[in-house]
Amino acid sequence: MNADLERLIALQRLDSAAMEAQRRIAEEPDLKKALEARLDTARQQLAEAKQRLADNQTARRTIEKDVAVHQGRLSKFADQLMAVKTNVEYQAMQKEIGFAKGEVKLLEDRILERMLEADELTATQKRAEAQLTGEQKAVDAEQKRLAAEISETKTTLERIAKERADLIASLPPQAYATFDLVSKRRNGVALAEARDGICTICHVRLRPQVFNTVRQNAEIIQCETCQRILYFVPRTPAPGGVSPSAR
Repeated sequence: MNADLERLIALQRLDSAAMEAQRRIAEEPDLKKALEARLDTARQQLAEAKQRLADNQTARRTIEKDVAVHQGRLSKFADQLMAVKTNVEYQAMQKEIGFAKGEVKLLEDRILERMLEADELTATQKRAEAQLTGEQKAVDAEQKRLAAEISETKTTLERIAKERADLIASLPPQAYATFDLVSKRRNGVALAEARDGICTICHVRLRPQVFNTVRQNAEIIQCETCQRILYFVPRTPAPGGVSPSAR
């Protein structure tokens, strides 16, 4: 293979690796936000569970105050009952006592409902606390892994930059100028494999004589359509010793 073409292929591999590394680094802020969002969701679920339990306790205390009011009325009615002088007054007092007892019973039933609900809400809060603890551990571990990956990726970029500079220095200025121009115009991809008579990136069929020249990998040839520098990768011979490209 032509030495300059081989260097250009190596240069393209470095550039592709660098673009992938840069993409991973660029994704870091969004990945961090996603991790924080996981924690925010768990925190919100716990806050909501705590609030529901607090609301339950507030409602229960309010009902208990109402019970105390009715029980105070019952105590008052009991004292007044001893002082009634007529049957009509007695009957009226008994009616008031019956109503107050009925209210106390209804309120006590509501207190029981709140107590049962509180048991469920307490269990829900504990599950939310466990969920937050688990998410915190998972997110901490993921953040450490991400930080290590980004650090390694930045080190890789530094290595790529040095290898790239060495490669460029070993290339003829015209060869690198062609590569650089095409790379800038084609989103960082300046080379394309030619396979079965076709440029594998723009998918346009090459003229037979151009493809035959490319197959020799002896010189720098550009695709007439996308202008990428073409190279050929010989196929591994099929069983029986016949190369697929020779068929």
